[in-house]
Amino acid sequence: MTAPIRLLLADDHPVVRAGLRAVLETEPGLVVAAEAATAEDAVARAAQGDIDVVLMDLRFGAGMTGTEATAAITARSGAPRVLIVTTYDTDADTLPAIEAGATGYLLKDALPEDLTAAVRTAAAGRTTLAPTVADRLLHRMRTPDLALTRRETDVLTLVADGLSNRAIAARLHLAEGTVKSHLARCYTKLGVDSRTAAVATAADLGVIRRRGPGGGSAAQSRR
Repeated sequence: MTAPIRLLLADDHPVVRAGLRAVLETEPGLVVAAEAATAEDAVARAAQGDIDVVLMDLRFGAGMTGTEATAAITARSGAPRVLIVTTYDTDADTLPAIEAGATGYLLKDALPEDLTAAVRTAAAGRTTLAPTVADRLLHRMRTPDLALTRRETDVLTLVADGLSNRAIAARLHLAEGTVKSHLARCYTKLGVDSRTAAVATAADLGVIRRRGPGGGSAAQSRR
């Protein structure tokens, strides 16, 4: 008899964990073995060696992020697979998570059957991506000269948060001139000539999160 796939649900919202559990526990061969409300707890629980797939959110409030937890989990020998399940689908979210070692990336509005299929796919070591994420990754591959680099995305995300070039340089440990160079390349790739236009265009393209009414990103304002 095939052993069940043992799951760890990592999300800081109890309602979300309960919803995931309700969907997954109806499926034969899937067992929710543990839950974690913080990224740090997810890393510690995953290290115990009895988890096959971690369903990981990206944002946990204060402390370690889901991307950082994914990197910590997948760095270990014999680590479980990590399937990102989140509301965030911008390049600023997806690319770091995939680079950190995530096997798959789904959005929380995925259909239950897509979620369970992605879990089984991740357990088998194969990749599942939300359609919007897959489309943008393909676009980046087809138009590499126009795609923002990871660092350019980082800079533009902080511009969207209202930081000055000097503050961005301090945050990213860069020279202020380097920040200006990154921004100039962003302007060229996005076809704009101002910080405001760069932020608006990047948000429209799904490169960074939209700014919320309070000046921060929309994702931040929802928390």
